[in-house]
Amino acid sequence: MSHNHSPHQIPGQHTQKDGSFWRSRYSIGLLVIGAVAGYFLWTEHRAHLSQWWPYAILLLCPLMHVFMHHGHGSDANTETSKDDNDQRRS
Repeated sequence: MSHNHSPHQIPGQHTQKDGSFWRSRYSIGLLVIGAVAGYFLWTEHRAHLSQWWPYAILLLCPLMHVFMHHGHGSDANTETSKDDNDQRRS
C-alpha cells in the first residue's frame, strides 16, 4: 500500500480528492441528526400533517407530469440534428 501524503497533511485529515462531503464523517452525523429531527417532527405533528395528504397528492400530480415528461421530443430532435450534421459534412 502506498499513500501519497504531502508534508503538511495531517494523517486522518480528509482532503478534497479523498472524496466528497457525502463520504465524510460530518455527513453521517448530519444525516443522523436529520433523521432524529425528522422522526420527532413526524411523531409530534402527524395529526396536523395527515389532513393535508389529499392536497399533497393532488399537488404532486402536476409536478410529476412536468418532471417525467422532460424527455419528450428530445430524441427526435437529436436524431434530426445528427442527420443534418452528417449531411452537411458529406
